[in-house]
Amino acid sequence: MARRRRAVKRPRPRDSRFNNEQVGRLINQVMRCGKKSTAQKVVYDAFQIVEERSGKPALEVFNSAVDNIRPRLEVKSRRVGGATYQVPIEVSSDRQLALTFRWLIMFSSGRRGMGLAPAMAAEILDASQGQGSCIKRRDDTHKMAQANKAFAHYRW
Repeated sequence: MARRRRAVKRPRPRDSRFNNEQVGRLINQVMRCGKKSTAQKVVYDAFQIVEERSGKPALEVFNSAVDNIRPRLEVKSRRVGGATYQVPIEVSSDRQLALTFRWLIMFSSGRRGMGLAPAMAAEILDASQGQGSCIKRRDDTHKMAQANKAFAHYRW
């Protein structure tokens, strides 16, 4: 642990089209090898497809999808007296978004037979309706935390 003062959180960069912090974060997570323009093209194409298919503004659908995917609880391993327990903990808002975007990208790239932009659009649409792989992952995470509720007193 650091013995000096805590690092100051810098403001996150916003994206150029929507001026939204979450979209900027998604673009940065999609980005590989520093190719930001390619990542922007993928995300903005996905948003265009979402708008065409849903008939609603893409940012509105995206925000509802993000809210549906966000995990509220997760389990962390704690070693107590030679035994390892899965202890349920609440997830911080920053980690909630990190997990949300990680799952969104992972399950989008896992869809076969289409490019990343259409796959991401399909995953965003599914998540906004409360279904899809991301929602299943969130539910599995919540079920794991619920099953291990008995070990909550090991939280520290």
